[in-house]
Amino acid sequence: MIIEPRMRGFICLTSHPKGCEKNVINQINYIKSKGVIDGAKRVLVIGASTGFGLASRITSAFGSNASTIGVFFEKPATEGKPASPGWYNSAAFEKSAHKEGLYAKSINGDAFSDEIKQKTIDLIKEDLGQLDLVIYSLASPVRTNPKTGITHKSVLKPIGVSFSNKTVDFHTGIVSDISIEPGTNDDIENTIAVMGGEDWDMWIDKLKSENLLAPKAMTIAYSYIGPSLTEAVYRKGTIGRAKDDLEATAFKISEKLKDIDGKAFVSVNKALVTQASSAIPVIPLYISLLYKTMKEEGLHEGCIEQIQRLFKDRLYSGNAVPVDDKGRIRIDDWEMREDIQAKVAELWVNASTETLSKLGDLDGYKTDFYNLFGFKVENINYEEEVKEIVEIPGLV
Repeated sequence: MIIEPRMRGFICLTSHPKGCEKNVINQINYIKSKGVIDGAKRVLVIGASTGFGLASRITSAFGSNASTIGVFFEKPATEGKPASPGWYNSAAFEKSAHKEGLYAKSINGDAFSDEIKQKTIDLIKEDLGQLDLVIYSLASPVRTNPKTGITHKSVLKPIGVSFSNKTVDFHTGIVSDISIEPGTNDDIENTIAVMGGEDWDMWIDKLKSENLLAPKAMTIAYSYIGPSLTEAVYRKGTIGRAKDDLEATAFKISEKLKDIDGKAFVSVNKALVTQASSAIPVIPLYISLLYKTMKEEGLHEGCIEQIQRLFKDRLYSGNAVPVDDKGRIRIDDWEMREDIQAKVAELWVNASTETLSKLGDLDGYKTDFYNLFGFKVENINYEEEVKEIVEIPGLV
């Protein structure tokens, strides 16, 4: 079939297998070009099919020759209907890994569930024995707690007062004002239940109880802080409370791993175009201005560049892992540089529908968004027919 992007609001309903594959190959080639990382050899990535999770799996496999198990929740294709992009990404990753003789297997299902945790545990026991690194990179708006059976839905809302600022519809380039009403206590609790640290803690408890964490094993979860421009709706909002909980959980897990000399970290990463961030008011406008500024300074990074730097310069540099005063790894250091933030704040004041094409990098934002789904990727002929049904070779 010929596959074209079909949009509904901030969601793309289709994805392109060849475009997704090319994206993955580009990331693999980038990692290979940067040299060997003396990192973990047995890696579990929870949330392995897109964004930072996918980049972590690629960096581990092709930077450190690691055996990797990926857990994700993606939709396979059916006749005449493409798979989700994460499905195609994972198929492309495993195809490349197997071609180079690397161990790579995947489990598709709800990572919050006991069933998928047990399936993963059984696979680790059977094939890897123990793990040196566990990456926790889930990005889901909904979670059913396996202990209580309650389904929680996260929301993006400010706390205490309503929030008003400007945002951009990145499809049209129209800059407009937006207001968001504050969240309730239930909103806060539900968002923490979905996006906080409870599930990460459950994963580590189960893995440790089965003796599947090797001596000096590390586990990393990903977070975001961002600038004062977005803090009312992000870091000081409902999602910020969830991130606070996630970051507190790192200390809790580190305490549990002391007997194996293990450690848990949260890495604070840079603002990037993701399916989730595209739907967050204010963030697309901020990112388009940030991209313009960081590209001009030669500091721009995508997911793969961020994670390569995280692994090479922070986690596996041979020195103690550097952290801030709250124990977090700061790989958002270039984004948060004073000169970068001052420039973005200056551009923000003048950003409008008329000026954004000059002040920001809306084209770069759009390209990155479409790339998430395998569209607008260089050297792909979108007019030719492709097979929508693609198998993931190592799917368990």
